Amino acid sequence: MAFATGLGVGIVGGGFMAEVHSRASRAAGAQLIGIASSSPARSDSAAERLGIERGFASLDDLVDDPRIGVVHVCTPNALHAEQAERVVAAGKHVVCEKPLATTVADARRLTDAADAAAVVASVPFVYRFHPLVREARARVAAGETGRLLTINASYLQDWLLQSSDDNWRVDEAAGGRSRAFADIGSHLVDLVEFVTGDRVVRVAAAKRTFFADRAEHSAVTTEDAVAATVETASGAIGTFLVSQVAPGRKNRLLVEISGDAESIVFDQEQPETIWLGRRSGSVVLPRDAEQLAPDAARLVAVPAGHAQGYQDAFNAFVADTYAAIRGEDPGGLPVFADGLRAGLVTEAVMGAADSGAWVDVA
Repeated sequence: MAFATGLGVGIVGGGFMAEVHSRASRAAGAQLIGIASSSPARSDSAAERLGIERGFASLDDLVDDPRIGVVHVCTPNALHAEQAERVVAAGKHVVCEKPLATTVADARRLTDAADAAAVVASVPFVYRFHPLVREARARVAAGETGRLLTINASYLQDWLLQSSDDNWRVDEAAGGRSRAFADIGSHLVDLVEFVTGDRVVRVAAAKRTFFADRAEHSAVTTEDAVAATVETASGAIGTFLVSQVAPGRKNRLLVEISGDAESIVFDQEQPETIWLGRRSGSVVLPRDAEQLAPDAARLVAVPAGHAQGYQDAFNAFVADTYAAIRGEDPGGLPVFADGLRAGLVTEAVMGAADSGAWVDVA
């Protein structure tokens, strides 16, 4: 599919993530053709608010517009699989928010459909696109860390800290069986496996729902927090702590990888440096292109000392997705297979928490 004046973009959903996606699309030079929200009126309102050409009455109308070559799916979790499948069936490229689906079966079906249609189908595991995450990955791949021994990883937020805090995500019908782990734990799993090149193969876990009754939802079953112990294919062990009820933590994703030669620590709330721990001579490495591996340096958008953050990472993810649509091969692009992978680990974690036993990742 050729686009004479740039890639035409459609967005489904009109909330916070649609705002983030629209900014990234605009930064990548795409044409924001249309948006479809939950009603024609909401579509028109979102189009005006986000500076998009027009609102569409439905997803079908949006997908049928010949000017649109890629659709960003930014709706509640339970809608992802059906809507992304509709986009793929139309032969158009798709960016689908995570979790890719609320069941592994749906995620697998969607991944297979995208492969069969030969479309670019990406998932915004955008923390891969912090330059210092790529630097960490390059150091592990080059053997700088040595043999992987342990992993200490956590993703902490506080936006659901009180029973008066509420959101559609707490509802299993809209968000799926898992909330905290599927929503933010999926990022944690992806980041650890991306950086280490190692895979989680076995998990034990405990989960808690601390607030069964919230402002607009009662008998809540989705979890507020999960603690998991993991084993990897190489024999390393580690812990994953995921919480949406951690006071003061706004979006604190931290990964510490320890090998027998070096440790690496990345903190998403402090993304301008990584800590390299050594028996002698630990250092703090800045986001300075002159000191980074090539794949990390290419993601440096502004000189060292000028802060770069979440939206920059998201912009880089969308730019790489569009590069793939143009036929290029950007390294490290997270695709539907990675979304399926996160779903498989989430399913194992939930199964381990329910059974109280170790569970192998499928």
